[in-house]
Amino acid sequence: MSRRLITPLDRYIAKEFTRIFGVTILGFPVLVFVIDLVDNLKKYTDRNLPVQAVALSYFYWIPDTLFMVLPAAVLFATVFSIGTFTRYSEITAAKASGISFYRFIAPILVMAVLAMGLDLAFGEIAPPANEKRLELLATTSSINRTNDRYNFAFASDRGRIYRIYTLNVRDKTVDNIEIESRGSDQKPGMVVAARRAQWNDARRDWRLDSGVVHILPDRTRDIAFSFDSLIDRDFHETPAELRTTERDPSEMRFAELTRFISVLERSGADVNTLRVERMLKLAIPVTCLIIALFGAPLATSSQRGGAAYGIAVSLATTVLFLLLIQLTKAIGGKGIVQPELAAWIPNAIVGLFAIVMMFRVRT
Repeated sequence: MSRRLITPLDRYIAKEFTRIFGVTILGFPVLVFVIDLVDNLKKYTDRNLPVQAVALSYFYWIPDTLFMVLPAAVLFATVFSIGTFTRYSEITAAKASGISFYRFIAPILVMAVLAMGLDLAFGEIAPPANEKRLELLATTSSINRTNDRYNFAFASDRGRIYRIYTLNVRDKTVDNIEIESRGSDQKPGMVVAARRAQWNDARRDWRLDSGVVHILPDRTRDIAFSFDSLIDRDFHETPAELRTTERDPSEMRFAELTRFISVLERSGADVNTLRVERMLKLAIPVTCLIIALFGAPLATSSQRGGAAYGIAVSLATTVLFLLLIQLTKAIGGKGIVQPELAAWIPNAIVGLFAIVMMFRVRT
C-alpha cells in the first residue's frame, strides 16, 4: 500500500522542495542576523559587550527567527520548485500521464504540513531562548525587568490583592507587602502586612516575616495580632509570575502567555494586543500550509520568468504578509475586531486567494 501512495515522482518532488527549503532556512537567519548586527554594532561596542556574548545571543535568537521565516521558506521552496517543474514541462508531462495538478503538488503540501509542525515546535522553543538572549545582551531595561519590580499591585486568581513595594526575582524576595482578602457572608475579610517575604521552591509558598494580621469580621471590628514568621499557603504565585506585567510575549510560551493574560485581565488591564500575540503563535505555523496552497498555482503563471520571477513573487508575498500581520495587531489591539479572530485575518486573505487560484489552474 505504501508503494502505491508514495511514488518515485512523489519522492522526486519532495526532494526538490526539501533542497530549496533547506537552503532558504539556512540563508534567511544569516540575512536577518547581518542586518541586525549592522544596526546594533555601535550599541554593542559602546557597552563593551564581549564578542562571545554577542555571538551566543544570535545563537539563542535562531528559534525565534526560524519561527517567523519558516512560512517564507515554504513559499520560496514552493514557488521555485513548481516554477522549475513548469519551466521544464514536467508538470505537462505528468498531466499527459493522467496525474492531475492537485495530485502532483501533494508531496509539497505534505512537506508544508511537516514544516507547520516544525514551526509550532520553534514557537515553544523560542521564548526561553529569547530570555537568555536578553540576559546576554544585558541591556539596562532587561536587567530591571528581569530582576526587580517596584510599587505595584497584583490580583491573584483567588480574589486576593497583593500590594508590593519591592520585588526581587533573582533573590526571590519581597520587601513591604500587604495582602488583602475581601470578606463574604461565610468568611471574614483579612489584611496581612509584612516587612519581608521569601519564596520557598520546595514548598512552593511564601514565608512572611515581621508583620501584622488584621481580621475584619465586619466594617466596625478589627482583630489584629502580630507575628514573627508566617507561612501563607494561599500565596502560590511565583516571583516570575508576580513580575509578569514586565515580560514580553516573545519570552513566553503559549500556556505561559495564557496565564499572563489571565492575570492582567483580573487586574483590569487591556490585553487585546496580547491576545492577538497569543493566537499568532498558532496562526503563523498554519501559514506554512496556506502559503504552499497559494504559491503552487501562482508559480505556474509564468513559464519563462526564471529565478528573478520566483524571487520577486516570493519577496512581494512575504512583505505583504508581514504588513498584514502588523495590521492585524493594530485592529485586534484596538478592539476593532475580536483579537483571536484578527490573528487569522492574514491567513484568511491569503487562503481566499489560494482557493481562487487553485480553481483556476489547469489540472
